[in-house]
Amino acid sequence: MRKGKKIDNRPRILCIGPLPPPVHGSSMMTMRLKDSEYINERFQLDWVNLSTSRSMEEIGQRSIKKIFRFASSYLKTFGFLLRNKYDRCYIAITCHGSGFLKDAPFVLACKMFGRKVILHQHNKGMSSDVNRPLYRWLLRLVYGGSKVVLLSQHLYPDIQEIVSKEQVMVCPNGIPFDIPHSETTTKNSHTSVILFLSNLMESKGVITVFDACRILKDRGYKFECRFVGGETAEIDKNRFINETTSRDIEEMVVYVGKKYGDEKNKEFSNADIFVFPSYDDCFPLVILEAMQHSLPIVCSNEGGIPDIIDNDETGIIVPPKDPVILANAISQLLDSPQRRDELGRKANEKFISNFTLRKFEENMLACLTSPI
Repeated sequence: MRKGKKIDNRPRILCIGPLPPPVHGSSMMTMRLKDSEYINERFQLDWVNLSTSRSMEEIGQRSIKKIFRFASSYLKTFGFLLRNKYDRCYIAITCHGSGFLKDAPFVLACKMFGRKVILHQHNKGMSSDVNRPLYRWLLRLVYGGSKVVLLSQHLYPDIQEIVSKEQVMVCPNGIPFDIPHSETTTKNSHTSVILFLSNLMESKGVITVFDACRILKDRGYKFECRFVGGETAEIDKNRFINETTSRDIEEMVVYVGKKYGDEKNKEFSNADIFVFPSYDDCFPLVILEAMQHSLPIVCSNEGGIPDIIDNDETGIIVPPKDPVILANAISQLLDSPQRRDELGRKANEKFISNFTLRKFEENMLACLTSPI
């Protein structure tokens, strides 16, 4: 008797989502799902890269290359759907604007083939489009009958006009625990270090941090505020220098560029306070990284952040775009090393309990196997 090919009985899922580059929260989480041994052991996964940009500078720009990448990904999706019968399709979707119009055809293709669909949102903004006739019609077509994975229940009001609560599942982001065991902390005992880590975008609160630093300088505080991240079309190195010079804070506010791996870990290790007053975010991975490094965190009450940071317990929550309140919160921590240590310790405990990569994988497994 001839030996037949071994039958793989794992459920088969077509996964469509953005993969890096560029590096941002959505692409990083999609890549971690793609590379997860925990998930791959349980499913047969086929992947299509939904991203049409290959750098932060390309985001929001139009080009022939991006049109070609879109067409290539769409044809690849059709090829998979024609060749294979999928138990369900997983799509990391943009829920608003031109990004939604780009992603919607992938969802509709899966539905045309009769496949059950799980939509994973790493973004928000649907509420700004829901009253536009074309968008409202298309949103109902795309989201109707689909399961929707949100990063936080705090993000539900943004989609409540289109998506029922029964459709929603919640899966917070998680990151690997990758602090080297040999890491040592060499903090300057005379100058406190404030760390901001993100691509340089106004929506991440960069200008608000500049203004807060000016306030702290006027109050007589001595500190170094380090900005780590990539330049963008909004804020490049030249604008960074101009903004800090105009505020007379260039001696205490420095831009050190992108940092990865051990170099990024060193920035966290040498910091005393982490600040992130974003006003356009859902569930920032960088806050999880700061928690992993036991840093006290000052951040805004934006998106799903209130699910991450408990005010006055694992960090300090401030309103966005308010440099005075941000400066007040930072000054509390500059004045009290003991409070910094306490907030940082509790933040680390919450990270280990809720936001590790394994916790994310377990939550995603539940989402991918849930009834549709």
